[in-house]
Amino acid sequence: MSEERFGEFVLVRRHGRVAELVLDRPKAMNAVSTEMARSVAGACAALAGDPEARVVVLTSSHERAFCVGADLKERNSFSDADLLRQRPVTRGAYTAVLELPMPTIAAVHGFALGGGFELALSCDLIVADRTAVVGLPEVSVGVIPGGGGTQLLPRRVGAARAAELIFSARRVAAAEAAGLGLVDQVVDEGRDREEALELAARIAGNSPVGLRAAKRALRLGQGLDLRAGLEVEDAAWRSVAFSGDRAEGVAAFNEKRKPEWPGE
Repeated sequence: MSEERFGEFVLVRRHGRVAELVLDRPKAMNAVSTEMARSVAGACAALAGDPEARVVVLTSSHERAFCVGADLKERNSFSDADLLRQRPVTRGAYTAVLELPMPTIAAVHGFALGGGFELALSCDLIVADRTAVVGLPEVSVGVIPGGGGTQLLPRRVGAARAAELIFSARRVAAAEAAGLGLVDQVVDEGRDREEALELAARIAGNSPVGLRAAKRALRLGQGLDLRAGLEVEDAAWRSVAFSGDRAEGVAAFNEKRKPEWPGE
């Protein structure tokens, strides 16, 4: 396993074809400061351009929290001009996770609130342990979810449910979160990272070309009517139909062997 650090607060660990993006600011429960936001964006840029990274798992080094959201202590010292200057930096971090071209899984335990939950929502799948508490409490401090929450949450749970959760600013424990569709899987306490990495390893065994194209079709097709969505799907299919991965997949199936994906 290799490691690479991006700034002081973000670490990328390599587990073969799975990359683990670690939020590593434990003294602040991974509160997203300006510096940390830059580091998240930098790590994602590196991963997006890495053909060896087939799946990304977003984890936390803090024992009791995934991420508690924006660094309000830092923001308390900001002028209006400072806050305005920070906006594209923090927005860039959430966008960078959201736009990773390969499948992404968030491994959540403890608090995942505000921007912390938005980082998880930016992933394709969320694995949470029984200690997880999620929510978007921004209106309770005079702002709104600004890391994608108002758009990503209704896509997961529907408009009315998202409105109730955002307007009430309430925190939701793991069992209820799973029932509402806020997270996709609940596992035993302390098992979120391991279970997410195991799932990622299973996914990473599939065609990297196919995985990226499938994610692109899923993402671009959201919100479109069926006819337009099927056109998005067809374009994604055409992008893989004549790939080396497709040829290898068919050959391996017929030869009854495990495929060795060229990734192109």
